[in-house]
Amino acid sequence: MQKLPYRAIVSDMDGTLLNGEHVVGDFTAQTLERLYDSKVDIVLATGRNYFDVSSILKKTKVKEAVLITSNGAQAHNLQGELLLNNSLPEEIAYQVMNLPFDDTRVCVNSYQADGWFINKDIPELYKYHKDSGFVYDVVDFKQHHGRDTEKVFFIARTPADLVELEHQLRDRFGAQTSITYSTPTCLEVMNKNVSKATALAQVVQARDYGLQDCIAFGDGMNDVEMLSEVGKGCIMGNADPRLIKNCPQLETIGRNTDEAVATYLRTVFGIY
Repeated sequence: MQKLPYRAIVSDMDGTLLNGEHVVGDFTAQTLERLYDSKVDIVLATGRNYFDVSSILKKTKVKEAVLITSNGAQAHNLQGELLLNNSLPEEIAYQVMNLPFDDTRVCVNSYQADGWFINKDIPELYKYHKDSGFVYDVVDFKQHHGRDTEKVFFIARTPADLVELEHQLRDRFGAQTSITYSTPTCLEVMNKNVSKATALAQVVQARDYGLQDCIAFGDGMNDVEMLSEVGKGCIMGNADPRLIKNCPQLETIGRNTDEAVATYLRTVFGIY
């Protein structure tokens, strides 16, 4: 049997594996199925929630995968078994949810247990979840709770709208949390030491290979550690410019709208 160039492929979702319609394209689905049939491990590493991601992959013929979700706060297998969990402390989560900000330009969200909560109705967010049907509940966060919080995240109209909020978060909670951007307009807060890289390292501990045997793809600042620590990290052509600047040693490939991850994988693994 021909030796595999990598034992696992690890991919971010939005802006990376998903196409311009925020779904897995047919070419990508067929590529993942071919890799799975070749005994390559499939790992999805995303800021999304498990319930959102699992339904997306179940539309392919891939029967086994690891889903690292909420930027590494949790990992499950495709059957729903929880592999790791690292939630925010309840009181810190509640305080972060209730930080002051301009709610005409920023909204606050949380992923907690099996729910997505938001402070106001924003129908344009539905387009990112049409494949899974995962939807939010509108709540008053002052009357809400901080239990089982995977992450709290703030979505803004422009990157400038998050600058002051990021300063507040780092000043008050920087020593107790992990703070990153999944897109230039989405600022995310998880428990201390949570990242896609730390979750991936824990996952591969149970395998007969290491991080150097993984190839990974990403497009956001929440992918920096993961892309830097695997054997081969690839940055999307449509990535946050800060990611390219932070990781100049990594190769930049094509765009998610062209299903560039699948094209690249077919070349690397010799799938024709």
